[in-house]
Amino acid sequence: MQSTQGSTRPRLDRSTAMILIFGGALGLLAAIELTIEKVRVLSDSTYVPTCDINPVLSCGSVITTPQAEAFGFPNPILGLIGFSVTITLGVIIATGTTLPRWMWLGLNAGALLGFAFVQWLVWQSLYSIGALCPWCMVVWAVTAPIAIWVTAANLASGRIPAPDSWQTSLEAIAGLRVFVLAGWYLTVLGLIFLRWQDFWTNSI
Repeated sequence: MQSTQGSTRPRLDRSTAMILIFGGALGLLAAIELTIEKVRVLSDSTYVPTCDINPVLSCGSVITTPQAEAFGFPNPILGLIGFSVTITLGVIIATGTTLPRWMWLGLNAGALLGFAFVQWLVWQSLYSIGALCPWCMVVWAVTAPIAIWVTAANLASGRIPAPDSWQTSLEAIAGLRVFVLAGWYLTVLGLIFLRWQDFWTNSI
């Protein structure tokens, strides 16, 4: 069993590295676009963001709200910093470098805090703001796998303490990631459909 664990853990870390790199790159792109749109809106009150697609999919309806500056500054700034760190750590892990446990745990804490913040943003978009920002949704979509993959890698490696039985089920932990992510995606998509059911059905 020890040899199986030894071969599985590096695979989990490598797959996590890919999620960090590609997910981080998409998230960084979205954060950059949101920052640009925010600056343009602030500098010109008549400016219509390029991501305003229809009454529901409308960046302009979201980035001008108080929720878009939850901590007193534009939310995309968090993305610019967070996703830059994510990409950097992903590249380091992909080279085979062994990160210290504290760095993995710090990454995990940041990813989970980001994922929790996304849950709040989803709720606010659906039931308070009443609109969806396409670039924000890209951030939602990549934050989820980053948090899930990093947590799974830490659990499977023992960097996060877990029951002994989990340490003999590394492959199961790896497989569970996909089901958790798919369940989250389906839940959010279902809530979006129900929230604007009449709009979607009338648009078909």
